[in-house]
Amino acid sequence: MAEQIGKIVKVAGPLIVAENMADSKMYDVVRVSEKQLIGEIIELRGDKASIQVYEETGGLGPGENVYSTGMPLSVELGPGLIESIFDGIQRPLNKLREVCGDRIERGVSVAPLDHEKLWNFEPKVKVGDAVSAGDIIGVVAENEVTEHRIMVPYGISGKIVDIKKGEFNIDQTVAVVETENGKKELSMLQKWPVRKGRPYAEKLSPVKPLVTGQRVIDTLFPIAKGGVAAVPGPFGSGKTVVQHQLAKWADADIIVYVGCGERGNEMTDVLNEFPELVDPRSGQPLMKRTVLIANTSDMPVAAREASIYTGITIAEYFRDMGYNVAIMADSTSRWAEALREMSGRLEEMPGEEGYPAYLSSRLAEFYERAGLVKVLGKENKEGSITAIGAVSPPGGDLSEPVSQSTLRIVKVFWGLSAALAYKRHFPAVDWLTSYSLYAEKLGDWYSDNVDEEWVTLRTDAMRILQEEASLDEIVRLVGMDALSPVDRLTMETAKSIREDYLHQNAFHEVDTYASLKKQYKMLKLIVENDKLSREALAKGVELDDILALPIREKIGRAKYIPENEISSFDGLIDELKKEIVGLDGEGEL
Repeated sequence: MAEQIGKIVKVAGPLIVAENMADSKMYDVVRVSEKQLIGEIIELRGDKASIQVYEETGGLGPGENVYSTGMPLSVELGPGLIESIFDGIQRPLNKLREVCGDRIERGVSVAPLDHEKLWNFEPKVKVGDAVSAGDIIGVVAENEVTEHRIMVPYGISGKIVDIKKGEFNIDQTVAVVETENGKKELSMLQKWPVRKGRPYAEKLSPVKPLVTGQRVIDTLFPIAKGGVAAVPGPFGSGKTVVQHQLAKWADADIIVYVGCGERGNEMTDVLNEFPELVDPRSGQPLMKRTVLIANTSDMPVAAREASIYTGITIAEYFRDMGYNVAIMADSTSRWAEALREMSGRLEEMPGEEGYPAYLSSRLAEFYERAGLVKVLGKENKEGSITAIGAVSPPGGDLSEPVSQSTLRIVKVFWGLSAALAYKRHFPAVDWLTSYSLYAEKLGDWYSDNVDEEWVTLRTDAMRILQEEASLDEIVRLVGMDALSPVDRLTMETAKSIREDYLHQNAFHEVDTYASLKKQYKMLKLIVENDKLSREALAKGVELDDILALPIREKIGRAKYIPENEISSFDGLIDELKKEIVGLDGEGEL
C-alpha cells in the first residue's frame, strides 16, 4: 500500500482537501480513504492539497486517510492497447465489468494492460548494435493488421548486450542495453505521465492531406496529416456522426477515439459498430487498429478532464513508432465544463462565462501535441497525430469561450449548421462559414496525385456556391423568374453541387465513402455540365431545354456508382457532350 501522508479536512463533490501534504508534488496520484479511491493533486497551499478524485466521493468525511503514490497520473504503453476500451484514467472497461458487473464500483484497481498474456517478440536488432531512445528493437503482431513496434525508452542509449526472441509477457526482459550507468533491462512495457508530451526530434510542416472519403471535407475544406480541426455545431447537427465517419474512413494507421462526456448510447453505437465495420484498407474489422476511451456523461466529472490527456498520450506513443494517428475528441466542450466545475470548487477567479482563466492555454496544450514530426531514433521516421475535436456550443452560439478559444488554435473549421441539419442535408458542414488554412498548401499534392485540374474544379465549385448565396437574396425577394437564364443556371448548378456532391449518406454502403478519384470525376461532371450549358445558352439554346436533358438525372445518381466502376464517369461526360451538342439554336434535340 502507498505511504499514508495526510488526512481529509474538506469534501466538496469530486474535490477533496487534505492536510499534512507538504511533501507532495503537483499532479501526484493519491489513494483516498480505505476505499482506495483514485485522485490527483491539482493544487497545493502550504501543507494542504486539493485533490481531484476520479470516482464518486459519496460517504467520505473529514479525518479519513490519504495515501500518496509519489507518481504522476501515467498510462501503461505496450502490446494490448489496440482493440482495448478504457475509461478516462486507462482502466479497461471489460476487466472492470468482470470484477464488478455493469456498474463500476468505487476503489476498484485493475491493471490497464494484461500483464499475463504472452506476446511473440521478433527482434529487429542484434548483440553489439548501438541503440538510443526511439530505436525499434523488435516487433509484436498485436493482430492481423497492427504491428506493435517495441522502442527503446526515452533517456536510455548504449549497446545491445542481450536480445531475446520468443513469447514473453510485457513485464519480462526482452533486451539488455549497456549504458554509461550500467546495464539496463528492457521490457515491452513503458509508462508515461499523461500531462507531459512525449519528445520527438523535429516538428515538420504538414504537406499531405488526411483523406477522409467525405466529399465536403476532402474537396472544399481538407485537413493535413498532422493538422488540427474543430467541428462545432448545435445539438442535432451531426457532430458525432461526422467524427464516426472520420474514424471509420480516414486514411490513418491508428485511430484513438475519446468519448469525453458524451451520451452513453453514442459510445454504445461506437462499441457495437466498430467491431463489425470492415476496414477498407485491410478487409479486417476496424477495431483492429482502434483504441477507444469512453468517459460518458454519467461517469465522474473529474475523470473526464483526464481522458483527453490519456488519449493524446496513447496517440503520441503510436506516432513515435512512425504511424499516422488520428485522434477524435468528442467533445472538448464537455471537457471544458469539467475544467469549469473543478475550477469553481477550487474557488479560483472565474473567467468568461465561469470558465477558468487558463481555458485557452489548456486547449492549446492539447491541440499543440498534434502535428507531423520526425520521431526519435536513427531511422528518421516520420509520424503524425491529426487531432479533430468536436465543440458543442450551447444553443449553437459560436461566440462562447470554448468555440472562440478553439478557433484561435485550429487551422480547419468545419462549422455545422442547424439549418442544413433541419433540411436533412448531411454532413451539415456550412460551406459559407467553414474554412481550411491547409487548402492552398495541399493544392500541389492534389494536382500531383489526383489530377492537375483539382484546384481549378474546387475553385469553380466554391465560386458557384458563393454566387448562389448572393442570388438567393434576390430570389427570396422577387422570385426565381426575375433572374436571367445565366443566373438561373448558376442556381441549378449550385443545387447540383449541394445535393448531388456535398450531400453524402453515411448509412449507404456506396455513398458513405468516396475516393479522391471518384470525387474528382463527380465534380468534373458537374462543372463540365455547367460550362457546356453556359456555352449552349450563349448560342441561344433555351434554359428549360438544357434542364430537361436526360443526363441531368444520371448526374444526380452518380454518387451511387461503386468505386470499381469509376471508369463509367468517362462515358457520362461523353454522353453529356453529345446531348448538349445535339441542341440547336431553337432548343430542339
